Amino acid sequence: MKQWQKVVLYLAVAYFILLLGPIAGLDIPRIIKDIINSPSLLLTQLLVGLINGAIIAIIALGYTLVYGIIELINFAHGDLYMLGGFMALTVIGAFGLQDGAPFATAIIPMLVALLISAGFCAGLNILTERYAYRPLRNAPRLAPLISAIGMSFIFQNLGLFWGGLRSFIPIMGNTAAAPKSFPDLLPRIDILQSLGIQTKVDFTLKDLIVLLVAIGLMVGLNLFIYRTSAGKAMRAVAQNRDAARIVGIDVDQIIVLTFLIGGALAGSAGLLVGLYNNTVVFTMGFTAGLRAFTAAVLGGIGNVTGAMLGGILIGLLSALSDQYLSSRWTDAWVFGVLVLILVFRPSGLLGENLQEKV
Repeated sequence: MKQWQKVVLYLAVAYFILLLGPIAGLDIPRIIKDIINSPSLLLTQLLVGLINGAIIAIIALGYTLVYGIIELINFAHGDLYMLGGFMALTVIGAFGLQDGAPFATAIIPMLVALLISAGFCAGLNILTERYAYRPLRNAPRLAPLISAIGMSFIFQNLGLFWGGLRSFIPIMGNTAAAPKSFPDLLPRIDILQSLGIQTKVDFTLKDLIVLLVAIGLMVGLNLFIYRTSAGKAMRAVAQNRDAARIVGIDVDQIIVLTFLIGGALAGSAGLLVGLYNNTVVFTMGFTAGLRAFTAAVLGGIGNVTGAMLGGILIGLLSALSDQYLSSRWTDAWVFGVLVLILVFRPSGLLGENLQEKV
């Protein structure tokens, strides 16, 4: 793009933002006044955005892993995350835990729920790859894409069916389609006040636990990819599948491993969002999946670090929009920022890592 064309594009974007922005809540003087009057509220929203962004990043990693290996946009991944939340709620319900249960009592059930939901989604993802995607691996790209959309609908209806099993799972409530209440099990002790820091910012032990688990999962994945032989094989398959097969790498096994890891991350995210937001619903996979896919594209799809960065940015943008703009326009602002970034950087913020994409 020529220099004068970039200038014209910048001016056009600025014009439309100033013209349409106030309609969607972009009242800059009001926003500045709100921030000056209550800086603690800004810090609180940044914290909320960071935590939700970390959860989105975990889901986005599943998208970017699969795309990096077989260049498939797995649209069923968001609904797989939803099923992970339902499995976690089922396990928690089986232990009979309710709101306000002692944290010491809830630790073991939460760890069990984490392992079972991660394992369940990993296994379901492997079965999906084996019977829905592998037969179409050499078909035109549109075929596996349509198959992924079909699996998304299947998972969503499975969640709806699951939500109606009140006779077997009482914690699911009375209505299949209604949001399910997830027991509030994490302590809400204000860490800053416990340390003697007087502030209006609420940073609870609940926030810290969810954030640490999310960061731990992301760091663990990064170490696995770059510090283990299996991770090295994954990077080799992502770079050149045929060359990897020639040097003795079992490509099918690596693809299965990729779906296993992606599914486990989705199941873990399902538990985390249940513990943090205290609700799950069969439609939550669509919104979360859309934002996670946006995060993967924003960071540079196929790039693991880019997916993490994109998820955190999406979380921060959503939280700030909900507070200072309008929750009705949050998705519009998020996707508007995505479009704006892709116009000037089509490969995403960190660019698509063509040498070592995963």
